[in-house]
Amino acid sequence: MNKHDILAKIKEGDFTKIKFAVADIDGVLRGKYIHKNKFLNALENGLGFCDVIFGWDCADKCYDGIDITGWHTGYPDAKATIATETFRRIPWENDTPFFLGDFSQDAKYADSTCSRSLLKRIAIQSEEMGFKPLFSQEFEWFNFLGTPSEIANADYTDLHPITPGMFGYSILRTSLNQPYFNDLFDMLHQFDIPLEGMHTETGPGVMEATVIYDEILAAADKALLFKSAVKEIAYKHNFVATFMAKWNQDFPGCGGHIHQSLWDLDKKQNLFFNRGTEQQMSATMQHYIAGLLKCLPEILPMFAPNPNSYKRLSGGDWAPRTLTWGIDNRTCAVRAIPGNEKSTRIELRVPGSDTNAYLAHGASLAAGLYGIKNKLTLETEAIKGNGYLETANGVLPDSLEKATKKMANSEIANELFGEAFVKHYTQTREWENRQMDESDPNWELKRYFEII
Repeated sequence: MNKHDILAKIKEGDFTKIKFAVADIDGVLRGKYIHKNKFLNALENGLGFCDVIFGWDCADKCYDGIDITGWHTGYPDAKATIATETFRRIPWENDTPFFLGDFSQDAKYADSTCSRSLLKRIAIQSEEMGFKPLFSQEFEWFNFLGTPSEIANADYTDLHPITPGMFGYSILRTSLNQPYFNDLFDMLHQFDIPLEGMHTETGPGVMEATVIYDEILAAADKALLFKSAVKEIAYKHNFVATFMAKWNQDFPGCGGHIHQSLWDLDKKQNLFFNRGTEQQMSATMQHYIAGLLKCLPEILPMFAPNPNSYKRLSGGDWAPRTLTWGIDNRTCAVRAIPGNEKSTRIELRVPGSDTNAYLAHGASLAAGLYGIKNKLTLETEAIKGNGYLETANGVLPDSLEKATKKMANSEIANELFGEAFVKHYTQTREWENRQMDESDPNWELKRYFEII
């Protein structure tokens, strides 16, 4: 649907308000309802949005030492641009029209703080190289009985998952909460986030779903909206959904694995596929994997953005921290999935479900393109056994503090994302690390349980 058609649909629609949202640096959607007349004006002239969304953390606490905004700037408005291609209607809100936006037309924020703008730049670089990136993110998340207020009032103790026990791929557990799971699948489809599949994972009350692949920007939009939509649909059933990377040490963490492939600009040829090789993997695919392995330690905070993320990346339990790759090997950081001309792809298994999809998708693509540009070769053979034990090629930093310090001083990170972004993002991760409160055993739950 083009901009003209959307304009006509909004003008003629029997509604008075539009819901509009942008992503902050953590991938949390910050939005508002606006009158449709204001929206129509904003389509042409942009929309003022307080830049505090780039000056505070996920708990609305203002950063210190951030250059772009703060008390020293007075928190002025940034100019948001409405992304008309993201138009959809919210089925659980009486079909209220909804749009995403970004700050790509405001130079002050586009280069340093706006994650959607960063992804757009990387996607353009990919197309200039002749590649159309197709991506999809799959998420694992836990579901709990109660409302946000009830859980918070209980100080995040005595949490009750919606189903008991460890029961992956269970048809019984989905039947137990059939109205919820039906609403998820059906309403997400109506919200233009069609799922390829959904099933229980191993753990009490945990689910996994994969969003059908799309061009990278649309895929990241859908991934970001998926998390918010799941939380909102859960509210309807008196449940709370959490996308924390590791809410409890006794259970597996929550992955946000990213599936990806590069196609020609017409999307007719999968450039990762080569029928003439042993594994049917093209040289482009091999360079891409090599780029991922080379860059991962340098840009890890974009895949593991919170202190809690590193509890998931503990060296096992379906979450790798070794710099490994393998053919259809889920114990490796990079799982190559050779197949046919349509299905050949890569799955990056490092990201957790707590990621900002714009940053995680953009970082993955940028790292792969780095490998292609520099014709990097795979220095190790594909791992055939337990990749968690293969440390010869190195391991990832084991804390946000270490990972952030490495990224802040990384020439590769500055080359991939620009100095302005790297400076701002690593400052926010330094802040995030300082919010750890070891005196409170529930500090991570209080901070990340619902919002992240």
